[in-house]
Amino acid sequence: MRVSVDTHACIGAGQCAMALPEVFDQDDTDGLVVLLDETPPEDLHDALDEAVRRCPVQAITTTDS
Repeated sequence: MRVSVDTHACIGAGQCAMALPEVFDQDDTDGLVVLLDETPPEDLHDALDEAVRRCPVQAITTTDS
């Protein structure tokens, strides 16, 4: 699974980083999402789905790689 983020849509809510800190972080300057791993391992896919659902502006998308 491949992850992408739309930093222009991100409002810095931080829900993704709280749900899955192995894949997402927040920029110290503006609080916007920072993608740490574009292709997280399969054992994180359920948590990744949860992080996608938590994003209030749907700035995170996943595709099958």
